[in-house]
Amino acid sequence: MMYLNKYINRPSWSQDVPLYALAILSGVALIYSFPKFGTGWMAWFALIPLLLALRTITASLKAGMMGLLTGLVFYIGILYWLPQVVITYGNLPFGLGVLALVLLSIYLSLYLACFAASLVYLRQRGFAEFITAPLLWVCLEFLKTILFTGFPWENLAYSQYKYLTIIQFSDITGIYGVSFLIVLVNTIQVDIFMESKKRKRVFLEMIFGCIILFLLLGYGRFSLNRVSSELNRAEAMEISLIQGNIDQSVKWSPLYQQESVNIYRTLSLRNAPVGEGLIVWPETAMPFFFRENRHFSPQVRSVAKLASDWLLFGSPSYKKEGEQIWYMNSAFLLSPDGGIEGKYDKIHLVPYGEYVPLRKFFPFLDKLVEGVGDFKRGEHITPLPLGKHALGVLICYEGIFPRISRDYKRKGAGLLVNITNDAWFGMTSAPYQHLSMTVFRAVENRTFLLRSANTGISAIISPTGQIMKQTDLFRRTVLKGSIKFLDRKTIYTLYGDIFVYVCLILLGLIILTAKKGERPHV
Repeated sequence: MMYLNKYINRPSWSQDVPLYALAILSGVALIYSFPKFGTGWMAWFALIPLLLALRTITASLKAGMMGLLTGLVFYIGILYWLPQVVITYGNLPFGLGVLALVLLSIYLSLYLACFAASLVYLRQRGFAEFITAPLLWVCLEFLKTILFTGFPWENLAYSQYKYLTIIQFSDITGIYGVSFLIVLVNTIQVDIFMESKKRKRVFLEMIFGCIILFLLLGYGRFSLNRVSSELNRAEAMEISLIQGNIDQSVKWSPLYQQESVNIYRTLSLRNAPVGEGLIVWPETAMPFFFRENRHFSPQVRSVAKLASDWLLFGSPSYKKEGEQIWYMNSAFLLSPDGGIEGKYDKIHLVPYGEYVPLRKFFPFLDKLVEGVGDFKRGEHITPLPLGKHALGVLICYEGIFPRISRDYKRKGAGLLVNITNDAWFGMTSAPYQHLSMTVFRAVENRTFLLRSANTGISAIISPTGQIMKQTDLFRRTVLKGSIKFLDRKTIYTLYGDIFVYVCLILLGLIILTAKKGERPHV
């Protein structure tokens, strides 16, 4: 630590070089905390370099620049696939594709900049970082999830999706409790190295951290055993997830529609569930207006009839309001007799993927989705009836928003189904990142979650977050298995982000105290 301390108050610009190197190191460590190349344990150390650098800084503006640099490295590193998507499917020039990545990364990095600047500001007023850092992180992460339609892509907690014991308390706090814990552990480790003169305080921090970890790991083991016991007594249903692997370049071609129907019909009828089960096809598996198409719709309905199973699939739809025609990204549920049992219209659309905001200001930008015009968002989150049970449909991007899944569970859904395309992403990390986030929706609400993707990764995820089965990318295949219905609402299902609201209140009190000039030295 003496190596860092010698840079404090040095008049030369060169004093900042090792500090910025630490900020970059944190960004790299964060990248390697997430799939497909990373491992979740890195997250427990990833923030240490940035926090060490911030300990040598007294100016909030400089701290903000450190946080911004960490964020830029991190977000460019995990969103590197974005230019490929917008260049290939949005027909943007290479330069604009790269610019899209840079602009989005700058926006997301502002939250990390605010975290770093606020942390130094509050430290200068006597507040201990092991208290303020987790609170700041959680509150800013929550804002990133809700502002400007939200973009919670790979929030810190999602790095832990494979560590079942540690993520079980998400059924109380949601993902934000896990993020809080990771930042807390990072901060305590920094105090161990940097606050050697405050041995008593550091010792108490260590004891506090160990107690919290011990309690949460104990809760995790208890929850895993309890859920397993409940599943043993729960009602089961056989399911088949059909991965058609339809190439994006031909998906919306009218000449390929019959071939798409044939692929899904053949795979479904050959792999139909035993009994009255559920067959799931991906988002826009049927690239035509299902209700209106007299040629293909009977062929689709015949699958449910011949298999005597429920059939859930994605297809565009539309409705007319006067002279205006509105298009929706929809999911249809057919009963075993082939009738339409329910329909869901996607409510959380992807900007520039399904509609173009600010089109009049940026006329050169276009939508990535081919085949129809801009989509209109749906109006309601309503579970679809599945015999005695109900299911909630999450179309693509909706799987990363906790609120939607929670609303489904509160309204009676006993199963969550995420239908998606993901062909846009190619062989990049994006499909793995997308999968990692949906794991938490199962834990938060203690439901099975089925993920049916056009090109992969399709998966069966248990209420403990265990990925029981999954497919490879770009394979035409079927995933068969069994799900069970748990009739229990979690604390998170009932009360939502109450943990975040508590964090917001505590942080607000700290900021009010800081503005009054009090220096509590906690």
